[in-house]
Amino acid sequence: MLSMLHIENIALVEEADITFDGGFNVLTGETGAGKTIIIDAIGAVLGERTSRDLIRTGEKTACVEALFRDVPELSWFEENGIEPGGDGEVLIRREISADGKNVCRVGGRLVTVAQLRSLGQQLLDIHGQHEGQALLDPERHLGYLDHFAGTDALLEDFQEKYAAYRALRNELDQLQMDEGERARRIDNLEFQVGELESAELCEGEEEKLTERREILRNSEKLTEAVQRAYYALSGDDEYPGAVSLLSDAQSSLDKVGPVSQDLSKLAEDLLEVRVETEDLSDRVRSMREDFDFSPQELDQIESRLDLIYRLKKKYGDSEAEMLDYLEEIRQELESLQNADVTLDQLEMKIEEAKKEAAEAAERLSERRREAAGELEERIQSELEQLDMPNVRFCIEFSPKGGQDGMDSSGADQVCFLMSANLGEDLKPISKVASGGELARIMLALKSVLAESDEVGSLIFDEVDSGVSGRAARKVGEKMADIARYKQVLCVTHLPQIAALADTHFWVEKGARDGRTYTSIERLDQEGRKRELARLMGGGTPTALQMASAGQLLEQASEYRESKGLVNFEF
Repeated sequence: MLSMLHIENIALVEEADITFDGGFNVLTGETGAGKTIIIDAIGAVLGERTSRDLIRTGEKTACVEALFRDVPELSWFEENGIEPGGDGEVLIRREISADGKNVCRVGGRLVTVAQLRSLGQQLLDIHGQHEGQALLDPERHLGYLDHFAGTDALLEDFQEKYAAYRALRNELDQLQMDEGERARRIDNLEFQVGELESAELCEGEEEKLTERREILRNSEKLTEAVQRAYYALSGDDEYPGAVSLLSDAQSSLDKVGPVSQDLSKLAEDLLEVRVETEDLSDRVRSMREDFDFSPQELDQIESRLDLIYRLKKKYGDSEAEMLDYLEEIRQELESLQNADVTLDQLEMKIEEAKKEAAEAAERLSERRREAAGELEERIQSELEQLDMPNVRFCIEFSPKGGQDGMDSSGADQVCFLMSANLGEDLKPISKVASGGELARIMLALKSVLAESDEVGSLIFDEVDSGVSGRAARKVGEKMADIARYKQVLCVTHLPQIAALADTHFWVEKGARDGRTYTSIERLDQEGRKRELARLMGGGTPTALQMASAGQLLEQASEYRESKGLVNFEF
């Protein structure tokens, strides 16, 4: 659960530290006071997309830290090489700079925003005030059902088989071209294969030829330089070279070697130098021979390099790429030349692959239909608790359209239906649900789904839109019920909901030294009563409003005791 939140320079918040408890936490305050800023800060520290506009005016950086406790053993930590602290503690920090840079850390280790987002989705679920609109999109309904049904393994198995089937279908489509097009393609491939094969390319050939060409283009200078070096080392009949002079020096010292040990040692050193010099002379002579060439060699190299250049413009940037392309078009040519045989074989493979995909889709559909009945009952029960006893909820299945009757999600089209009033037919939610009904249906769905996932905290950001009176009380009770096994954070304007919280935070906006500031205060019992009275009256609380607020708190306490909500189960 989220235990602590530290905010610096986020919008109107200069600096704030908030300590959250388990159970049901609410945040209230005037419109525009900064309640949603706190939710935005939580979203930021969990890797959600942010804007530099989130940084407080006049500041260069902003920072959010969040401490989570009792974090379960998630595979994310092992995959990213990070160990959570003792008792499942995880400290997350994100710094946002005005230049757009982000620095994210988990347990002190640097991570990317994408890594942080992946972890955040497993720690906390933010349900915004517009998320209920997702129910208006039937494309989202299947995802909700799969979440409840736990179809991950079945869906993955189907998608692997469906992908294999589609790959074979695409291969067949490529082969099923008309005869004229296939003949033209074969002619083109035969020409390309012939051109590349006749070139007899070798990796690294261009580089070697280029080096040889440079030597040949400068052969006169090179030959002259080498000739001079060889003459200096070996000499000729008229003038002795270095080898001959060293030999004379060594021979002279050899003669007196028996007389002086030092001279004998010097003679040995001269012998080594002479031998090395002779070796150098031989090497220079060999290089001189390498520079002997005919003008035809340079012409041949130029011609070969020109061929390689022309081929590169058509087939690749290097010999390696051209050879890879050659192998690729050889295979395509062979496939086209044997298309009739290949088509027969491919059609058999496609039939088998389609059968396997259809069987996997059927297993997936069976699990979905089993879960749909259970989900209908659960949602119906939740809606009754949310003061919607006459609403009927149903999940409608229909087959997928298209050539295969399948896509990457399976063979099912799913739509949530409801009837808001007695005697009315079931219709798609998008056609009949009001804003308040959408909010409560989504809350019911979240309540059911939350029981089956590992996310430890839920945030409801002003999801009470369109709800009031008795319905508001029921929404608050439902959140309190969820808070038995999940930490709940709720931003609300309704006193009926706020009264049911375990912990109440008041968000206030004020001015100081010409700047606007947002502050967050944890309310005691008397503070809660004043804030509930303000929520009911909208101004300075009257004695009657204070009394009503006290009654709300008493009723909330009675409800909590009747449901055993005093102690949290996590």
